[in-house]
Amino acid sequence: MPHFNRLVEKLSPPPVPSVLAWARAYDGAKAPLIDLSQAVPGYPAHPDMLRWLGEAAASPAYTGYGAIEGEPELRSAYADQVATLYGAPIAAENIHITSGCNQAFICAAMAIAGAGDTVLMTNPYYFNQETTLAMLGINVELAPCDAGAGFLPEVDTIASALRPGVRALALVSPNNPTGAVYPADLLQRIYEVCRANRTWLILDETYRDFLPDATVAPHRLLQTKGWQEGFIGLYSFSKSFCIPGHRLGAITAGPAVVEQVTKIMDNLQICAPRSAQAAVAKAIPALADWRLANRAEITARANALKEVMGRLPQWKLQAIGAYFAYVRHPFRDIDSQFVAEKLAKLAGVVCLPGDYFGAGQESYLRFAFANADVPTIQKLEERLAGFELPGI
Repeated sequence: MPHFNRLVEKLSPPPVPSVLAWARAYDGAKAPLIDLSQAVPGYPAHPDMLRWLGEAAASPAYTGYGAIEGEPELRSAYADQVATLYGAPIAAENIHITSGCNQAFICAAMAIAGAGDTVLMTNPYYFNQETTLAMLGINVELAPCDAGAGFLPEVDTIASALRPGVRALALVSPNNPTGAVYPADLLQRIYEVCRANRTWLILDETYRDFLPDATVAPHRLLQTKGWQEGFIGLYSFSKSFCIPGHRLGAITAGPAVVEQVTKIMDNLQICAPRSAQAAVAKAIPALADWRLANRAEITARANALKEVMGRLPQWKLQAIGAYFAYVRHPFRDIDSQFVAEKLAKLAGVVCLPGDYFGAGQESYLRFAFANADVPTIQKLEERLAGFELPGI
């Protein structure tokens, strides 16, 4: 028998392919498949975005290695965007470009924690972050989020879980999987208890561009004195520009953190994809209105799902925001993985089971509603209202 890295070997296989296999088993009996599984944009990239990608990909200027920290034009353009949104003096030196937000997370985690250290996460959690820490040998401790509180983390719960030696708290807002949006005051209080414990706060804001109001800063952390010594922000260009296959993300942090991340990136990938960086640097200012329209479209989809779930009292909508809704299914004592599999195969509704996001999540399903337009979301009502588990 071959011997593998035990930290990797004990991980479960990636979950999304198994869910897509359930979808392929659907026979179409209830009309076309409704895919609410993976967090991908349900509309195409802007034509200019595609043109810029093509031009950059065909240019010899981007065929060689680039700056490890990222293309200067993208670091500057993104820094300007962050500075404007948060009303904070963010500069290019605060930005490191990565190949997607998952890579941003692994770089941030490695910069501040090592094997045997501890990172605190919430339960439920984004599974790729939990498995990243596990395969690095970083211990994970969980702070539970209560359904009755809309799956928002509670400051007292976080404070009681922090102790000397907890290197970081990892949060996602808007949250994956629940969709819960963490209020600015809550994030500020959580940051303060983290600082009191000398614990970093890592905040993944992949879905912030789909909050309803583009004029309101999601938090004030970047205005806080000394934030560079306790806060790391993560972001993804994939959803906002509909280019997940081009793998582009960013870290916002103090220059000292960026310096550490540069060492890590040089070994992981050297630099993020250069042609995509060149295209996104143009797109940030040029496609602002298009992104606002997408924000409005996602809000319309969220509202449509709220209306549908309001007419399905057995299916309880526990939290919703940006790309996701977290729904309590009506089948008491039945594991969510079983429910999700049968929903896909029998009703043609594909979603992720709560089991994938932590212990105690067996009663929940994650709907990635951004994948579906409003008419498609409205079709959920009939599918869910008439759904029964065989033998139950």
